[in-house]
Amino acid sequence: MNLEMVMQELEALGKERMKKMYLSNGAHEPLFGVATGAMKPIAKKIKINQPLAEELYATGNYDAMYFAGIIANPKGMTESDYDRWMDEAYFYMLSDYVVAVTLSESDIAQEVADKWIASGEELRMSAGWSCYCWLLGNRKDVEFSEEKISNMLDTVKNTIHDSPERAKSAMNNFVYTVGISYVPLHEKAVETAKEIGIVEVKREKKKSSFLNANESIQKEVDRGKLGFKRKYVRC
Repeated sequence: MNLEMVMQELEALGKERMKKMYLSNGAHEPLFGVATGAMKPIAKKIKINQPLAEELYATGNYDAMYFAGIIANPKGMTESDYDRWMDEAYFYMLSDYVVAVTLSESDIAQEVADKWIASGEELRMSAGWSCYCWLLGNRKDVEFSEEKISNMLDTVKNTIHDSPERAKSAMNNFVYTVGISYVPLHEKAVETAKEIGIVEVKREKKKSSFLNANESIQKEVDRGKLGFKRKYVRC
């Protein structure tokens, strides 16, 4: 399948209700409003195709950019490729659910994510913290430095309330993910979550959301989810 054929298939799957939801979350035209699950049959036909993924991502169409992440070859992308994708990721659903997810399946995930976290730029920070959430929720605990993750919990504790809004949300999710999916630091994550308390995330044209990582961790622990790992990161 070529770019034109994929775009036609995506357009045919568009739904006005989904389009409105994406727009309300920060997407802008062009977009069709395709539910992510509806993309699976096309993805099965194409499998992995990095050149096509690049063409789709370059369209600036939200649905095409999302689909690009599904068919991309994470290990075939370089740090500059990920930086380029980040430059085009204009809102959090692209930075956190496309670029960060794709990066999390690469071999350079931690080093790129570390750089983004340190950048001070809202969406890069958000993508960096989110990438660690995808990593911790999928890879074995032994693949991470306990000292490094511990230091990252300290960073969140000391800076979350003064961080950019989207970064706050991703940092809060990081504490939650460590608490559930990275068993060696479960207790430290719970303590960190308690010290952080409620995190207010302000949103344009919407009411603020109030996040409580401690409550979220306890709910999952009560459901027997401690140590949970996803089998796959990308859909």
